[in-house]
Amino acid sequence: MRGWYRRIATVVALSSLLLARLMVTVEAGEPTDKIRETVNAVMDVLADEALKAPDRAAERRAKMRQAVLQRFGFEEMAQRAMGQHWRKRTPQEQKEFVALFSDLLERSYMDKIEGYGGGKQNIRYTKETVDKDGYASVRTEIVSERGQTYEIEYRLLQRDGNWQVYDIVIEGVSLVNNYRTQFNKVILEQSYEQLVKQMKLKQEQEKAATGSKS
Repeated sequence: MRGWYRRIATVVALSSLLLARLMVTVEAGEPTDKIRETVNAVMDVLADEALKAPDRAAERRAKMRQAVLQRFGFEEMAQRAMGQHWRKRTPQEQKEFVALFSDLLERSYMDKIEGYGGGKQNIRYTKETVDKDGYASVRTEIVSERGQTYEIEYRLLQRDGNWQVYDIVIEGVSLVNNYRTQFNKVILEQSYEQLVKQMKLKQEQEKAATGSKS
């Protein structure tokens, strides 16, 4: 009898595992497809041997930037990162801030992805959730070249029939929330003008480090 119970338990466990995998496949929809397209494009750039040379770092970053540009909703991200201070800015200041923040967030994201290494075959799409208000979450795992696993969650919203990323959560840390805390501190303790000055300085330093002229 014990052997029979063990066989039944094994069958139930295997069935549950297969059902879980099936559910993941069924749940994965358009948001996951969109994220997969973008991540694959970034990984293809990183896998390009010709672009790995140090003197082609700027070109590599430019290609990665093009890959994320169509998927990341930078204006939405910038507004969320500025929080209560956004409405106090003039249209021209808002436009300038979006450009500066886009560059900052792109570089932060790309630094993380480059640091993990590996290729698109090392990425797992583990969970997708979509709510009725047009918000979605796509959870992924990256297995690095050293065998370490990192979780990246992409949070999206649907605008004009298109899914756009409005936040990226890396290892439990929201990039937008993290920047909002930093920006709020500088603005309250110093000024908005000082924040912009610091962002421009950081931009110039990082461009110089990669040899970028853009």
